[in-house]
Amino acid sequence: MENRKNLLSAVLSGMQNKHIAVIGDMVADIYLHCTIDRISREAPVLVLKQAEEKIVAGGAANVVNNIATLGGCVSAVGLLGSDSAGAGLKNILTVNGVGIDGMLVSAKGTTITKTRIIAGGRATVSQQVVRIDHDNNTPISPSDETLLLEKLRMLLPKIGGIVLSDYGSGTITPAVRELAINYSQKNNVPCIVDSRYDIESFAGVTYVKQNDAELASAVNSAINTETDLYNAGFLLLKKLKAKGILVTCGEKGMVLFEENGKATRIPVSDKSEVYDVSGAGDTCVAAFILAVAAGYDPSLAAKLSNYAAGIAVRKMGTATVAVKELKNILEK
Repeated sequence: MENRKNLLSAVLSGMQNKHIAVIGDMVADIYLHCTIDRISREAPVLVLKQAEEKIVAGGAANVVNNIATLGGCVSAVGLLGSDSAGAGLKNILTVNGVGIDGMLVSAKGTTITKTRIIAGGRATVSQQVVRIDHDNNTPISPSDETLLLEKLRMLLPKIGGIVLSDYGSGTITPAVRELAINYSQKNNVPCIVDSRYDIESFAGVTYVKQNDAELASAVNSAINTETDLYNAGFLLLKKLKAKGILVTCGEKGMVLFEENGKATRIPVSDKSEVYDVSGAGDTCVAAFILAVAAGYDPSLAAKLSNYAAGIAVRKMGTATVAVKELKNILEK
């Protein structure tokens, strides 16, 4: 146990200041905190008084922020609208020292937002009442795609790892995907993809992150047993010709499938307090790519990412994990 703790602490130290590019769907998570005032006379609904508005980095931007707080040097590549949500998101990233030269402010699109209405009273616990999503359902314009590709070409020679964070909003076009994966292969730069809906289009990527439900959908097969999980993991690994697939399984931990036929089961680090899984996968991806970019074995990277994700799930909402928090957990 002591040796493993020392080894993971060495990984944490070694991954500091590694330069990672995160390409994907940048989301502004907006939280409107309200108090319950009364029942409306117009309809049987609550009337809420807004007390506070908070913008948090979500989607690919949450991966970006987690890499920054875990000690990495990170550049964000994505699309924002010329609106208050986009300005707020840029400000959040800049405060964390993120490179935003790869962020394109589009005159034709708007920032992707997920607005959560949180309400409560003096004698009640505040909780989410409703969520309102605003997405760019129109494809990225050819001119915006050209500009985004130019920014990406300028950035790639400076980085040691790539994250493709695909939330299905269209930032990662076929051309963007091809450029990133081809650069990764030709220059031996590790690249990990986290895609909810279109994982099969990322063939040739170095590493893949999926949860067990996404994996089942990708291989079009139910996962009810450990055998089902292992069969599905190795099947997707073969399909994508990847070096490794990291599958998160909720309270059952993670499994890393590698091209050499090895499967490493990693139990959860702490079952005592699981509050919110929002964004924990992003934390997992951030820690993993930093560790493999530093040259560490993917199984060690996966174990470290498991501890980082274990911290994230004990926080409410989309959250980041700091180096100090992870270091404290490893020392315990």
